[in-house]
Amino acid sequence: MAQKILVVDDEVQIVRVVRGYLEKSGYRVVTATNGRDALFIARDEKPDLVILDLQMPEMDGLEFTRIVKSELPNLAIIILTARVEEMDRILGLELGADDYVTKPFSPRELVARVRALLRRVQTAPAPAEVLEARGVILDQGRREVRKGSVLIDLTPTEFDLLAVLMSSPGRAFSRADLLEAIQGVTFEAYERTIDVHIKNLRQKIEEDSANPAYIGTVRGIGYRFID
Repeated sequence: MAQKILVVDDEVQIVRVVRGYLEKSGYRVVTATNGRDALFIARDEKPDLVILDLQMPEMDGLEFTRIVKSELPNLAIIILTARVEEMDRILGLELGADDYVTKPFSPRELVARVRALLRRVQTAPAPAEVLEARGVILDQGRREVRKGSVLIDLTPTEFDLLAVLMSSPGRAFSRADLLEAIQGVTFEAYERTIDVHIKNLRQKIEEDSANPAYIGTVRGIGYRFID
């Protein structure tokens, strides 16, 4: 069965164009033009991914993301924004969005990002199905992470980043390395989103995120899983 995508934007023309490109690529598409309707549809339809504008009536994209992530933590989200302020994009990522695209955008690039994100979420597990280091257990088959006996809810992007870091404890990964590993291609403008996802990861697995014991910063390079 084709994967289902919810497209949310109050600009009807954008919805029409994005829907057309997605349907031509084989996806099923449902749409909404405000955040409140989008929330009801997400609860009812259980889409595989949401493409979400930040500026909307009724309920903005940030509030939608906050609520839907508390109810559907594994839902993949790509945010669309015409805002030039970097803080808006960072807030969306901190709330659990996996990627962002800035308007005006190429519909083909958006579809490529959708395909890449869904592929990461649903790819068959690698041969080393379970990674374990220092009490953190990452099960690629179940897409679950536990610290001791505690199950930790991660977004698809957070899970994939942790999997890359845990695959080679002690190795320093640059931001470009990490972005390429999880998306299959690097976009210089998006490398800084890695910092936001790492910050979120630390808040979830570290005892003290200000003094990380698991995910270390390698100055001038990027990050590593501390061995």
